[in-house]
Amino acid sequence: MEEKYLLQIKNVSKGFPGVQALDNVSMDVRPGSIHSLMGENGAGKSTLMKCLFGIYTADKGEFILDGRKVSFSSPKQAMDNGIAMVHQELNQVHTRNVMENIWLGRFPVGITGVNHKKMYDDTIAIFKDLGISVDPKAIIKTLSVSQRQMVEIAKAVSHNSKIIVFDEPTSSLTEVEVDHLFRIIFNLRDRGCGIIYISHRMSEILQISDEVTVLRDGKLVSTALASELTIDKIITQMVGRELSNVYPPKDNVPGEVVLSVVGLTALYQNLHDVSFDLRYGEILGVSGLVGAGRTEMLENIFGLAKVKSGKILKGGKLIKNRNSRHAKRNGFAMLTEERRFNGIFSVLNVRENMTIASLKKCKVKGLYLSNKKIGSDTAWAIETLKIKTPGQKTKLRSLSGGNQQKVILGRWLLTDPDVFLFDEPTRGIDVGAKYEIYQLMVNLAKEGKAVIMVSSELPELLGICDRILVMSNGYLTGTVNAAETSQEEIMALSVERV
Repeated sequence: MEEKYLLQIKNVSKGFPGVQALDNVSMDVRPGSIHSLMGENGAGKSTLMKCLFGIYTADKGEFILDGRKVSFSSPKQAMDNGIAMVHQELNQVHTRNVMENIWLGRFPVGITGVNHKKMYDDTIAIFKDLGISVDPKAIIKTLSVSQRQMVEIAKAVSHNSKIIVFDEPTSSLTEVEVDHLFRIIFNLRDRGCGIIYISHRMSEILQISDEVTVLRDGKLVSTALASELTIDKIITQMVGRELSNVYPPKDNVPGEVVLSVVGLTALYQNLHDVSFDLRYGEILGVSGLVGAGRTEMLENIFGLAKVKSGKILKGGKLIKNRNSRHAKRNGFAMLTEERRFNGIFSVLNVRENMTIASLKKCKVKGLYLSNKKIGSDTAWAIETLKIKTPGQKTKLRSLSGGNQQKVILGRWLLTDPDVFLFDEPTRGIDVGAKYEIYQLMVNLAKEGKAVIMVSSELPELLGICDRILVMSNGYLTGTVNAAETSQEEIMALSVERV
């Protein structure tokens, strides 16, 4: 008896100028199963899903959905045919409410226009079914990343989807939120949906998957039962070699205090009376649950939010970063958590994204920009950060998420700051690229730079940081030495004011 598949991907190839993104890739998804898709950034995972979802058109190969050959020319076509995708970078209308985002383009209409009551009731029904607690009338921009992600999942379910693709869904979630997400995914699986799950978190993959497909450099490496795999096996298949160490040696030596934050309180955000010192050559971690005030602290230091009270001293001198321009001038750089929303210029090319913050350095006699200088600066950053791109003039949107992240890192390296503020710098990045970013942070610290890093991954903070600030509900509840603390101590401090 022939085995039944919900989705078959057969011999799909896709090329872009200068790069073969997919080369003869195949995978099959069974109904009522979770099929994980893994690979380094640039391996072809997102490209394959975009071909399925109608964002790209495959050069060759075919997609067979429920026994029927399909080829979609738009995401709307894909959703209308039962394929939905929960993207890592959430594409939502931030100024509209939850239910409008879910039913966008298909509002229920009554005699007098949009039937808001039906839209509200239908949203509540889906939320109740999935166990989601979000106000359907809440404006999207007021929600946390995890809540916005739940809205996207509800939107996918509202299309009665047969196949749902999850792209790095847990990269910004706490353990409690991850457990909730998994319950929803298991619920969808048990209804007969086929789940395609993309993640770089190895333990998650082995915890929830039925099958795992690994891609490397656009080619299929293997498909195997999750029960037959180990983390070491997956890593070796992903990178083509064994990785003996997850973190580089911490041979930086913290020195004098470069930054003192005293009684920092935000005007409109949940941040109260935060005080700490940061030293030259130090990597200072920031831990806490979602809503603890980690991002808010960085935003207030960098001038992206209004400070109510408190002082920031750099090199012993009082400074006021009223906006990002002031912060850059004062020697700060900030890598934001949501790169698509407030980090990249997707319609511009790699060179333009890389040098946009350091164009003054590229002026000749202060009069005009030097293309030669712009090109050499970009080439230096591409080589230093090992960015995979066909060329400097490649549109940034065509690069993988990890390589987009590296471009933003390169942008700030070119401004030559003293203090780096990194908000989830390895979010959605594969194990090989993570190591490269860890090594970059250690190298920056060895050069005397100071780094503050927010992360939701406790092993990452313990593995790369010198000290860790722990926040809870807008307050700093403790500072621990990374070499002497434990995950249990950090978690206890994280819930102290919850």
